[in-house]
Amino acid sequence: MSLQIASLNSGSNGNCYYIANENEAVLVDVGISLREIERRMIRIGLNMQKVKAIFISHEHIDHIRGVEATSRRYSIPVYISEGTLRNTSMKIDAELVRSFDAHTAVAVGDLAVIGFGKRHDAADPYSFVVEGNGVSIGVMTDIGSVCENVSTYFKCCHAVFLEANYDEEMLANGRYPEFLKDRIRGDRGHLSNAQALELFLNHRAGYLGLVLLSHLSRDNNNPKLAQEFFATHAGNTKVVVASRDTASQVYTVTAESVEGKFDVATGTDQQYSLF
Repeated sequence: MSLQIASLNSGSNGNCYYIANENEAVLVDVGISLREIERRMIRIGLNMQKVKAIFISHEHIDHIRGVEATSRRYSIPVYISEGTLRNTSMKIDAELVRSFDAHTAVAVGDLAVIGFGKRHDAADPYSFVVEGNGVSIGVMTDIGSVCENVSTYFKCCHAVFLEANYDEEMLANGRYPEFLKDRIRGDRGHLSNAQALELFLNHRAGYLGLVLLSHLSRDNNNPKLAQEFFATHAGNTKVVVASRDTASQVYTVTAESVEGKFDVATGTDQQYSLF
């Protein structure tokens, strides 16, 4: 028994993560356009008709850019907290808006999606764990610092999209203004490579098979640097970087192993945003 996962895009130019069992799939965040989602899913062999729900982590544009069009085109319910919805101007069909409670599983067919609060510069931010077929997948990005919720749910994951937004030295010496540097490395900003590694080392389960380093900054991090930062500590866990301008492979995650297949797609990049 297994789940399939893929990153359709990961970065300040847009975030979208796919998790599925045999019959249904969910998207966590839709921060790229519907056209790009459709194109990338076709390219890696995924079917949009399988997507039965969208879950929104918070209101920043790189997480909601394509929500309205995607929900409307395919009549997909959008699970979003009341606090997040109030802080957007999205016009989602009222019949497709769903609320959820923290730490309470939402059933999407045979998938169960659990949202939990985190620290981030947003109105009511959440991360998620998606469970099915005895496998748990975490989507843990846009985290300013590791709280008890994050560490607790991280321990249950067989695979996780884990934020590694910036290298501390690159951020300190980079071109961003000081106020923005302070926001990024603050308690409600983003996780650095070092903070992500600390979470990984202190709270991973023995069965954690795959980490997709996610939401890397274009200006303050480097994919090779981030992956090498983890490499000597990864052990039996496969560590890959989720791209900010292409879809990943589709990974099949079981309780015992991880397999990847399909070629990656080609995408576009955009200028950085604050988050």
